[in-house]
Amino acid sequence: MQMTFFWVSVAIGLALATMIGWRQLDRIADRAEQARLRAFQPSAPPRFSFDMVADLPDPARRFFLFSIADGTPLNRVVELEMAGKFSLGTKEAPNYMAMTAQQVLAAPEGFIWSMSAKSAVMRVSGSDSAKWTRFWVGGVVPVARLGGDADHKRSAFGRYAAEALFWSPATFLPGPGVTWEAVSKDTARATLRHGSLAQTVEIVVADDGQPLHVSFARWSNANPDKVFRLQPFGGYLSSFTDVAGFRLPTHVEAGNHFGTDDYFPFFVVDVTQIRFPSPQR
Repeated sequence: MQMTFFWVSVAIGLALATMIGWRQLDRIADRAEQARLRAFQPSAPPRFSFDMVADLPDPARRFFLFSIADGTPLNRVVELEMAGKFSLGTKEAPNYMAMTAQQVLAAPEGFIWSMSAKSAVMRVSGSDSAKWTRFWVGGVVPVARLGGDADHKRSAFGRYAAEALFWSPATFLPGPGVTWEAVSKDTARATLRHGSLAQTVEIVVADDGQPLHVSFARWSNANPDKVFRLQPFGGYLSSFTDVAGFRLPTHVEAGNHFGTDDYFPFFVVDVTQIRFPSPQR
């Protein structure tokens, strides 16, 4: 009996050590991806001038004049720290968890979002990126190991293209891979292309150009059938702050089925810090 207990204890210890080591490898991969993305920051970025957007549709032009001050260095890589609530549930039973997260956003090259969330009975941590989605319960039990396929890549590109529009607006200035068109007096449609990927995002602005919300058709399997298909996604933007010449939203509420009765904001955050890091070579 004692020997049985001994070997069971050894097996449990080895399994636990393996899980802890696996989680540590994920953290190492997170840090490597963060460094890779920071390296895309231009070392001597051009500066914004109003004539760069003079030929854009009026709502797009107003958006840029609100979002970027004249003479601002056009950094494209942004780091964010945020706190709020995150749900793995449904509209009917959201079961929100308190969350903190850090993100490096370097569209169109990629992003990585590292988070930690908790409720009364659950602790979830992990990261989401253009390459993977990895979440753990309690730091030792893997509950999601996704990525490495075309569906994940396309879905992730939709997310970080849309986020770049309001958190890294220099990415969407006219140039290779970016096109704009007017939809209405206060709505413009931007398309970002990178290699084989393309994502169109609509942005609605106020009279002064302040962005009110963004929406897009996202490639997603967040539906009852668990089948990847295009479906509405979007979010509301508010509480703007000035950072290094950019005026950026610090409150975001976003979710699936935006603009429909099924809309559910599973992601509700306040950004607590925004910075534009120096490039890492």
